[in-house]
Amino acid sequence: MGALDFGFFNWEIFSNFVLKGLLFSIQLTIIATLGGVFFGTLLALMRLSGRKVLVVPATIYVNGMRSVPLVMVILWFFLLVPLIIGRPVGAEYSAIITFIAFEAAYFSEIMRAGIQSIPRGQVYAGQALGMSYGQNMRLVVLPQAFRNMLPVLLTQTIILFQDTSLVYAIGAYDLLKGFSTAGKIYGRPEETYILAAVFYFVICYTLSWLVKRLQNRIAIIR
Repeated sequence: MGALDFGFFNWEIFSNFVLKGLLFSIQLTIIATLGGVFFGTLLALMRLSGRKVLVVPATIYVNGMRSVPLVMVILWFFLLVPLIIGRPVGAEYSAIITFIAFEAAYFSEIMRAGIQSIPRGQVYAGQALGMSYGQNMRLVVLPQAFRNMLPVLLTQTIILFQDTSLVYAIGAYDLLKGFSTAGKIYGRPEETYILAAVFYFVICYTLSWLVKRLQNRIAIIR
């Protein structure tokens, strides 16, 4: 193995190979976060409803998803769903659906903790004003829960961005795939994998620093 040489990497390589993967990783992160928070909130409300018909399936789903590695869920969906529906599912679509389904389980636990952190007096006050359960949740509880859990939700989103590299296993063109492709074409796989690690580190460290500042600001407001 020769000495490492990063001089070959330039803007042309970045724009032709890496940028496409970066955009997909960002797109996947945003869509999975929005979908995960939406379905995660529904799962959290189901688990807190007190109705067995809602609590049991939601609990089984959340605990089941949290007990299986994400890469296994990605592979199961990508390989098994085409056998069931009789036609292939694209790697990118498989990644989006899988991430939403998987992240919903984690976001549901965050939202459940956020909802439970709201003092019961807030709920009783809403009931005293004649609000229904749905109105109480929508207007009183959930807005406060989202604010309380915002730093944790954003931290989970950063972890989600890191996990997007797992779609490499099914051939989706993400950030890691972009670096890998450039490395194969230019015969510099070692350098491109190191650059990919640096790229992930810079993005995630910067986002973590911003979340920390947001957390401090929220603490001051309280």
